Amino acid sequence: MKLTTKGRYAVTAMLDLTIHSESGPVSLADISERQSISLSYLEQLFSRLRRNELVTSVRGPGGGYRLSRNGEGIFVAEVVDAVNESLDTTRCEHKGDCQNGEMCLTHHLWADLGDQIHQFLSRISLAELSSKPEILAVAERQDRRQRDSAVITGGNRRVGAL
Repeated sequence: MKLTTKGRYAVTAMLDLTIHSESGPVSLADISERQSISLSYLEQLFSRLRRNELVTSVRGPGGGYRLSRNGEGIFVAEVVDAVNESLDTTRCEHKGDCQNGEMCLTHHLWADLGDQIHQFLSRISLAELSSKPEILAVAERQDRRQRDSAVITGGNRRVGAL
């Protein structure tokens, strides 16, 4: 089983949004800077997240994105599903044609594993993750680095398009 970059980045960006949403809308440029994710890639991900009603956009000065509902009501599996990321652990994408067009001996084992992973991620909310001390420590380090970078560059920061 491998979660690709799309799913990882979507969860990372949504967690960043959850942590920073108390002070208003969060720009994709800020998320991009803190998480080292391409701005254009974030725009693609957030388009999908918006279509799946996990985020809303706020236009204008000070605009950005907000969670569409409380972080306690958004689960990691929803984020992964929203960006069409598969957690399929079978070689056949659940088709059952994994061995010369027929089901292999371990098909059901790997399919059940994928289901277990999805169920596990369905129980972890963004709010739960964002309250973990180890995650908050990383977020503080990233914020400090971003503030230091803004001071060094004289406060000239990128503005992300919505």
